Amino acid sequence: MSPDCGVSVSVASSGSSETMLHFSSTLLLAAACLLVSTGAERAITCGNHVHRLSCETGVIRVQESMYGRTNPDTCSGEKPEEVVTNTACSLEGAEDIIKTRCDGKKVCEVTPAIFARDPCHDTFKYLQTSYACVPSIHLITCEQSMVQLQCDEGHVIHVYHADFGRHDANICSFRQDASHLQNVKCSNPTDKVAERCNGKHSCTMRASSTLFGDTCPKTYKYLELTYNCLKPADV
Repeated sequence: MSPDCGVSVSVASSGSSETMLHFSSTLLLAAACLLVSTGAERAITCGNHVHRLSCETGVIRVQESMYGRTNPDTCSGEKPEEVVTNTACSLEGAEDIIKTRCDGKKVCEVTPAIFARDPCHDTFKYLQTSYACVPSIHLITCEQSMVQLQCDEGHVIHVYHADFGRHDANICSFRQDASHLQNVKCSNPTDKVAERCNGKHSCTMRASSTLFGDTCPKTYKYLELTYNCLKPADV
């Protein structure tokens, strides 16, 4: 799939610093259309080490991911033969988990601890992911403000990732009590933006706990999302 740009956007915000923030996001529209999707990248991480995906331009779109062992040579090193011979070891659902964690982000770091079970206890495993860096529009909308996703005629919205929480104390901080900005580990990935907006020419919603839920009470949150405008045939 080759993303195509046909993009316009209007984002409402409360407060002058947030207005500048959204203005900066709007400027990314022009830049996003200049990005070209690169060829597939591949990351392989042995054992329990950190698996890192990153894009210098654009955002991550996972193509394939496998946790287990499908050949005897990868991550074999000086391991005993008995822990690398099982090449039929693959965790079902691993790809979906990596996609949920990483799609739409510029940088994504995970470890095998995110998986609920071990597909083969007596095998030394690795995590392997193929991904592309695709053009995207990045928006941040402060809690209780309205966000509008919009594409030019002939294109429709495709949401890569959305999270309603807080990862930075400085974003959406204008006139907010400092105690409401301290929790920067407030994360609530959501499919609701994709459910409401994918395939549409225009989509508007309020960034609120009423819609997305409140996983971090007493924290002032913001909606952060990445999307692109594609031709319907490419969705």
